[in-house]
Amino acid sequence: MRGRDFTLLVGLVAGLTGSPTVAAPATRKVFATAGQMLNIAEEIARRGNGHDAETILDLLAGDPDRNVRNEARFRRALLLEASGRNEAAAVLLRRILDDRPDATAVRLKLATMLQKLGHEDSALRELRALRSSDLPPNVARFVDRLSASLQATKPLGFQIELALAPDSNINHATRSDTLGTIFGDFTLDPGSQARSGVGVALRSFAQARHMIKGDLGVVARANGEASLYRHEDFNDIALELSVGPEWRIGNTRLSAEAGIGRQWYGMKPFQRSLRLSASAARPIDSVSMLRLDGSARRIDNRFNDLQDGRGISLRARYERSLSPDLLVAANAGVDRFKARDDAYSTRGWNGGLSAYRNVGRMTLSAGVDFGRLKADDRLLLLPERRKDRLTRFSVGSVLRQFTFAGFAPVTRIIIERNRSTVEFYDFKRVRTEFGISRAF
Repeated sequence: MRGRDFTLLVGLVAGLTGSPTVAAPATRKVFATAGQMLNIAEEIARRGNGHDAETILDLLAGDPDRNVRNEARFRRALLLEASGRNEAAAVLLRRILDDRPDATAVRLKLATMLQKLGHEDSALRELRALRSSDLPPNVARFVDRLSASLQATKPLGFQIELALAPDSNINHATRSDTLGTIFGDFTLDPGSQARSGVGVALRSFAQARHMIKGDLGVVARANGEASLYRHEDFNDIALELSVGPEWRIGNTRLSAEAGIGRQWYGMKPFQRSLRLSASAARPIDSVSMLRLDGSARRIDNRFNDLQDGRGISLRARYERSLSPDLLVAANAGVDRFKARDDAYSTRGWNGGLSAYRNVGRMTLSAGVDFGRLKADDRLLLLPERRKDRLTRFSVGSVLRQFTFAGFAPVTRIIIERNRSTVEFYDFKRVRTEFGISRAF
């Protein structure tokens, strides 16, 4: 390797050589190769001075030689992990993979780091991406064993996303100024029509897991989502708490949970919900996974008692890593809701395709979803029952080159079009989000 000048504290060098530093100048230049500097950093860390070791590795992380800077990042990530700074370590590991997607050891380490942080699904996704590469048989077997062991285990986990969200239709309402009825067209109040606005979107998720015995544990979760606007009449806030057992049989991960939810619209109670659900996730092969979910719910609508009722839904999701940098997913589901009034009772289905691609230090995503919904009967005033056709397109990116404190900027565009036989439910919507999210 080429020699390089590094300005170091005399005390740092003296600590390695044992020489006195009383008469020495404050700093001096040491000429050393990058390899020698890596060895010096390792020796300093071994002696317990992790801060100075990180300083050297941080300098080497800017080396023009890709192998040198990635080796420095990897070693610094190990020091960060040893000091309990797992989030910062995971960010460094992701930077290496942005530069070298084929770095097997780094992807393995990132998977275990994500598991420590409570992001089990993300960890398993990294392992599936790894298995899409041509691995030696012994490495492939190790990855399979690691994949199985990762399904057990992090006690605590937390995720959060905050975004500024310009929206062309913040209340999911029609742009029509009339509603067709059996008596003719009724004029809609302006407050019932589509409104545009700029709001703040907040999404959060917290999880706590307690292992009881072997592969059996209890998991508690909290999910929160809010869209907040200057005019509080359009604020939409939802919160759900759930708890239930989770266990593993062979390669299959099973879980069941009971949850209670609350939703507020316009800062007023909108609905309460009770939910029972179960899921099963199983690898199909080394690079793909299938997940099945089923749930039953009970809804108490605080605005309209005729919309109270019970529902049941089934959903399947299939993920496959086509390469270490490309993941595709497909999902499909059916739903049945029986309300007090048949006009609010619905049955429907939906499906979608999505893809995620790492390009340099960006993760790009794109997806399309479509669905159909049909009511059992019409409202007395309406000429026909509700029939909806929903289409949704989304494109997003995570810009990891601007990572700070474990977060990275995200952008997202969502375009929705719901065509309905009832004007009140017929709407168009374009929502753009600019915010920050976890960088891994």
